[in-house]
Amino acid sequence: MAAGKETGPETGSAPHVPVLLRPLLAAVAPVSGRWLDGTFGAGGYSRGLLEAGADQVIGVDRDPLAFDMARKWAGDYGDRLILQAGVFSKMDDYASDLDGVVLDLGVSSMQLDLAERGFSFMRDGPLDMRMSQDGPSAADLVAELDEVELADVLFTFGEERASRRIAKAIVRARTEAPITTTLQLASIVESCLPRSKPGQSHPATRSFQGLRIAVNAEYDELFNGLLAAERALKPGGLLGVVTFHSIEDRMVKRFFQHRAGKTGRANRYAPELEVIPSQFELVTRKSVGPDEQELAENPRSRSARLRVGRRTEAPATPITAREIGMPQLKGARK
Repeated sequence: MAAGKETGPETGSAPHVPVLLRPLLAAVAPVSGRWLDGTFGAGGYSRGLLEAGADQVIGVDRDPLAFDMARKWAGDYGDRLILQAGVFSKMDDYASDLDGVVLDLGVSSMQLDLAERGFSFMRDGPLDMRMSQDGPSAADLVAELDEVELADVLFTFGEERASRRIAKAIVRARTEAPITTTLQLASIVESCLPRSKPGQSHPATRSFQGLRIAVNAEYDELFNGLLAAERALKPGGLLGVVTFHSIEDRMVKRFFQHRAGKTGRANRYAPELEVIPSQFELVTRKSVGPDEQELAENPRSRSARLRVGRRTEAPATPITAREIGMPQLKGARK
């Protein structure tokens, strides 16, 4: 998963403020010690943490472009900033006893604003969507999945109600010509749906989201990343997660609820209740969204939600994807 929504395509040295940085820093203050930014992107969160007092930040990203861009300014922080190529689901391979972890999920503005990355239905480019720039692309899925599998991806990952109609149109169109560009696919999706009204999202939004999540295995990455953070944080360490759509937010919410809820079970041989230790304490009881100032500065922040938890001394324990509501494809490809 790449970094979250920056305010623009950062190519120079001037920092861009990522979504919900101010409420994140307020929730985790005072900032100190070693942090891991699992979705480095344009580096906005890493810089924010360093400026707020973090001794060191490890920036992790699977997108090679992120570190190419960071070379212009990363040296200003010396050994306080460490860049680590990889995925945040393996963060406990990169560090342990962390004072904090931040994850800013979804696709970044720098990716959206580059047509050649194939994430945007507003700019024509190759139908790619690969954050790591390797493995099967969105064009590969569109060409290879059958109609049922395509509909499953669009409905399960994109929450697209017209998934069957769109999948049928895609299969029909690809028999006439390969679907290799973003605007080709966007046009097919648009032909299946009513024209959007002013203020509504683009008709292709959900379909592009579903394909992007499938290409990058984003829900698997999030599930495994939450567990990795639990293992990597020291007692008292903080985990902040910024999400951008309802499924992500639901997964993070249920994870924190599951880990912070003191559940118990009765033992028939003893009247007392056996208390199961909690791995996290809730710092934010409810999700935090953008304020009016942030919405005015960055309209892309409108769907962002922040949740923060504090690690306890309880040992990390297994949990299933089902327990936190991770969507599962019905077909063979998951």
